[in-house]
Amino acid sequence: MAGLDRLTGSDVIAFTMQRLGWPQDIGAVAFLDPAPLLDRDGGLRMAAVRAAVAAHLHRVPRFRQVVSRPPPGLGRPLWLDAASIDLSYHVTQRRLEPGADDEALLEVVDALRRQPFDPRRPLWRMWLLPGLRDGRVAMYLRVHHALADGVAGVALLGQLLSFEPEPEPKPEPEPGGPPLPPSRPRPTAGVLLRDQLDRAARALVRTSPVLAHPVATAGRIRRLGPALREIFTAGPAPRTSLNAPLGAERHMFFVRERLDSTRDAARSAGATVNDLVLAAIAGGLREVLRGRGERVDGLELRVAVPVSLHRGPASAALGNAVAPMAVPLPLGEADPHRRVRWIAADTTVRRSRPRPQLFSSILAAPFVQRASLFWWRRQRIVNVYVGNVVGPPTALYLAGARLLELFPVVPLTGNVTLGVGVLSYNGQLNLTVVMDQRAWPDRSVFRHGLNASLADLVAPPTTGPVRRGGARLRTGPVPR
Repeated sequence: MAGLDRLTGSDVIAFTMQRLGWPQDIGAVAFLDPAPLLDRDGGLRMAAVRAAVAAHLHRVPRFRQVVSRPPPGLGRPLWLDAASIDLSYHVTQRRLEPGADDEALLEVVDALRRQPFDPRRPLWRMWLLPGLRDGRVAMYLRVHHALADGVAGVALLGQLLSFEPEPEPKPEPEPGGPPLPPSRPRPTAGVLLRDQLDRAARALVRTSPVLAHPVATAGRIRRLGPALREIFTAGPAPRTSLNAPLGAERHMFFVRERLDSTRDAARSAGATVNDLVLAAIAGGLREVLRGRGERVDGLELRVAVPVSLHRGPASAALGNAVAPMAVPLPLGEADPHRRVRWIAADTTVRRSRPRPQLFSSILAAPFVQRASLFWWRRQRIVNVYVGNVVGPPTALYLAGARLLELFPVVPLTGNVTLGVGVLSYNGQLNLTVVMDQRAWPDRSVFRHGLNASLADLVAPPTTGPVRRGGARLRTGPVPR
C-alpha cells in the first residue's frame, strides 16, 4: 500500500492549470551534429534514433508510466506502469521548411508545444527537426511538468541520452516499442482505500509532535518567516503592462554566451551567474517600459526565481521540488554593472533563508487549488519568471550524434507574460526567452536591451559600493 506512487500536490495543480488553458510542460531544444543521424539519401535514420532511446528507457521510469485517476474518495491520482510504449509516436520527426533559421525553428516548436498530450500514453514526446539552413538537425523534447521540474528535467535528459557515443543498438521492429519490465498489478479499490487511510494515519503521526511541542514548532515557523514574508507579505508587485491575460501563442528567441566569460564577469562583481543574468534581463525590461511610456525611475520589478529543494545528487532528481524566491530588479538603475552588484547584495541575503517545503502538501487540498488558481489569473506577487538550471558540463549524444547546443523551454502561467529559461551546457550559457505573443508587440526592444546589457556585463565591471534605500551594501564573492 505504501508503495503506491501518488502525484504530489504540485503535480496535481499542474494538470489543473492545464485545464485552465495554461499548458504545463517543460522542454529542451537541441542542435545536433547531423552526420550520424542521416542515411546516404539524406533522410533521418529514425529506427536508429528510436533504438537509442529504447536502450535507455529502463533508466527513466516516468517515461514508462501513465497517470491514473482513482474514483472520488480514493485519493490523489497515481503513476502506473504503461502496458506498452509505441516509440513511433513518442519519437518522431517533422521537417522544417528548407533554410529555416532559429526563428522559423521556434515557430514550429511553439506549434508542437500547443499539441495536447495523449492522457492514455506517457506524457512526453521527442521530435527531430531537419531542414536548418546550416545543415544541423534540431531536436525538441517536451515533457509534462508533472514528470519533472527544471532540475529533474535535466536529470531525465541525462538518463535518456548518453555522455559518450555508444555502439548502435539493434532497432526494434516497426511499428512497436521496446520490451518493458513486468508491470505491477493495477491497484483495486480496496488497495487504494487502504493506502489513502494509511497516508492519513501517517500524516496524523507527523502532526502529533507539532501539536505536542508548540514552542519548538513556533520556532521552526519563525525561521521560515522571512521566506514566507518574501512571497506573501512584501506588498504587491508593481502594476505594469507586463502582467496581462495570457493568449495561446508564444514568441521565443535564443541568447548564447560562454559560461566561462559569464562566470568570470559575475565573480568580479561579487555575484553569481544567475545574478548577472537577472541584471541583463532587467536591462531589457527597462528599455521596454521606457518605450511604452511607463515609469522606471525607482521602479523595482519582482521576478520569481525557483529554488530547488531536491536532496541528493542532481542526476537522481525526480518530480517537482521547488520553492519560490522573489527577487526585486532595480529598473531605475541605468548602469548594468551597478545593477548586478545591487542584485547580488540582495540575493545573497535571500539565498541564506530556509525555504519551506510545505507548498506541495498545501496545494494538495482541492479547495486551495481552486482558490489559488482563480487568484493566479490576477496575481500581484511577481512580474516575470526566470529559471536557472545547471546542466551537463560535458556533451550529450543521441544515437551517436553530439548535442552541439542545448536550450531550455519554460511555461507561462497566470498573468506572467515573460519567462526566461537559463541552462549551462558543456561550457555554454544558453537562454531561451518565452513571451506571450499578444502581450509583446515590442519584443525586439526587449531583445536588444537584454543583449546590450549582457554584452556590457561580460566586459570588466566598475567597482565601488552600492547603495539601496540609503543603506550601504557590502559586496563580495559569492559562489554560483
